[in-house]
Amino acid sequence: MEKIPYGKHTKEFRVEAVILVTEGGLSVLEASKRLSLAPSTLSTWVKKNKAGELESVGKNHRQLSDQELELHKLKRELAEVKMERDILKKATAYFAKGSL
Repeated sequence: MEKIPYGKHTKEFRVEAVILVTEGGLSVLEASKRLSLAPSTLSTWVKKNKAGELESVGKNHRQLSDQELELHKLKRELAEVKMERDILKKATAYFAKGSL
């Protein structure tokens, strides 16, 4: 799955992501997959939160535009559809071979 382009995540997003791990009972890996984040990024946020430094994360990054976020969403959706299509092609070939 493709990651969100390099850019600044909002403070609210970082806090909610950390809450998923700390209070939501999800592992860092599972939460990062759900949020399309690198596990190392989320792990860093959790460590910074424990140290009380979560507010300082991402100050040097730019804010993503709505167009960049929409493009990312569409690319991710396209990748999922291609993967589903490939699975269906393989399943069709398997079942066609089995019926002969």
